Parts: sequence; C-alpha cells; structure tokens
Amino acid sequence: MKFNNVVIESFGYDLSDTVVKSSEIETRLGVLYEKLKLPEGRLELMTGIAERRMWAPGTKPSDLSTKAALSCLSKSKIKKENIDLLIHASVCRDFLEPATASVVHANLGLSRKAMIFDLSNACLGVVNAIVVAGNMIESGQIKTALIVSGENGGPLLESTLEVLLTNPSIDRKNIKKYIANLTIGSAATAILITHKSLSPDSPEVLGGAVETDSSANHLCRGDGNTHSLVMETDSEELLKYGVALGQSTWQEARKNLGWTNSDVDFVITHQVGTAHEKLSLESLELNKTRTFKTYPFLGNTGSSALPVTLMMASEKGEIKKGDKIALLGIGSGLSSIMLGVKW
Repeated sequence: MKFNNVVIESFGYDLSDTVVKSSEIETRLGVLYEKLKLPEGRLELMTGIAERRMWAPGTKPSDLSTKAALSCLSKSKIKKENIDLLIHASVCRDFLEPATASVVHANLGLSRKAMIFDLSNACLGVVNAIVVAGNMIESGQIKTALIVSGENGGPLLESTLEVLLTNPSIDRKNIKKYIANLTIGSAATAILITHKSLSPDSPEVLGGAVETDSSANHLCRGDGNTHSLVMETDSEELLKYGVALGQSTWQEARKNLGWTNSDVDFVITHQVGTAHEKLSLESLELNKTRTFKTYPFLGNTGSSALPVTLMMASEKGEIKKGDKIALLGIGSGLSSIMLGVKW
C-alpha cells in the first residue's frame, strides 16, 4: 500500500475531567480481592496503567465524536461544507442502526453531499478508516475525509465490576479473562485527512501494510450491547498472536515504504499496556526508537488510543518536522495496519 497524495490536515481530541485510578477499582473489588487473596496494586503492576478517564453515565459516543470534530475543524483551513466523507470509526456507537455517523453529521451541520458511514474494526477502527479514506483520495473519488471516534469505557467497566462482584464462580483462573476490561479508558478523537494539494505542508501518510490473522478472532469478544458491553479476553494468547502478526505486518510495511528500522525516527504503538508495548517494540527491533505513551494515564482507549497518542506527542513537541513515524495499529480479530507518516 502506497499513498502519494494523502496528508493529515488537522486533528483534535477531547478527554473527560473525571479520573478513575486503578487503586479505586481495586478498592471497589476489595471483597473479591480478599476472597481470592490478590495483592493490592496488582492491576497497575500488571498493566502499567495508573488511571483512566470516564465520561458521565449516559454520554453518547456521537457527542464525544462531535466535540473532537469541532476541535479538529477549529484548527483547519478546510470549511465544513467542503468535507466529502465522514467516518465514525469507534467501537462505541449510539445504536446499531442508523449509523452513528448520521448523528455526528447532523451535529456538525455538514453538507448533504457528504458521504457517511460507520466503520467498526475493534481498536483498529481509526487507522482502518485512514486507509479506506486514503484510498478514496488517491483514486480521486474524494478530496477530504473527517474520521471521528468517541470511545466511552464506562459501561464496560461498570458491567465488568458487577459481574466480578456478583458471580460466585469467579476464581483466580477465570478472573483473567476480565482483566483487560479493567484497563479500558475513554477518549474522543478526530482526524481530517485531505488531498495533498489542499494542504501541501501537512504531515504525509506515505502508506504501509495490512495483514489479518482471523484464526485468533475468538480471543477477544464483546456481546454486542452498545450500552453495557461485556467482553472476555484471553490476554496472554492475544498478545502472542498479536506479536507474531505485528512482525509480519511490519516486514511488509517496511518493504512498501522502502524503509529500514534505522529510517524510523519515532514510533507509536496501540496503547494496551506495559507488556504489549515492550514485546511489540522488542519483536520489531524498535525498542530503542523514540516513542510516546498515554496508557499510564488514559488506559486503553480503543480506536482512539493510537491517534490520541500521536496528537499528544505532537502537541508536546515530541515529534519534529521531517520525522518519519511508524504507526503500529492492531485490533482484536486479529487485524493489523502499520503506516508510515512523514511529519
């Protein structure tokens, strides 16, 4: 996969002011911790996640995506009436039908000529949407695409806590499949990508590679309820399969980009936690490359995790003009997209 005309024209994000510490979650699970003889501090020690953000109960993903989109558009020279495509790419949606993108479109007052749809691919949604929209830009079908994500981890966290505290069969073995749920956070992101002719000095999306290992689709599954999702994850197996898929995808991405590892100035992984980051970077031999992490204070924010990390790294001056950046995306299923960006 190669792009010649795709740039990131602007971006924006929004975070809740409500912080939930890992220690607070453990306090709520105190009875279970005592029953199973689990040590305090286990959650942060295992994951590297000290805290995450949560929106108020009842917050709609479309509201979150709208806030991020307004932030993105406020920094752009592209007028909203000139947006050709809107993709809502988060795991969280207002409902199964119609597309949550329709609500965001109405909230923003976009053109009647703008195409809209939801794109769902677990934590890979936003990166996946960049590829889909990028291909449409390259083919000449569109010139501008607004990609939004409104991830709200609150319902999943609350549902998981209820299961753990009310199911008498929970033991030290089967609690493992719920641990990933306790790492989930919340964030909203928006990225406006355009044809290079509209914003010639913006960061360039150069291309990359896509690979899928669907034999691992059973390792992380949610029940499909948009308001009180319950998810079960075999984290250890998922990590093993994910690392193997990542190695293969990165090898293909480097070939398509014409890069070696020494060409990479900055790398951003999907923000799952300490173990995932360490093994991913070591397996790709990128562990000495500059990086930035948000999972210690945001947790795993699903499809917003990688883009919000890129945005915050840029805001803090961690990324320099001319840097070649590797975006290492992965989502349960398993599917991986790895992109090269020249800042």
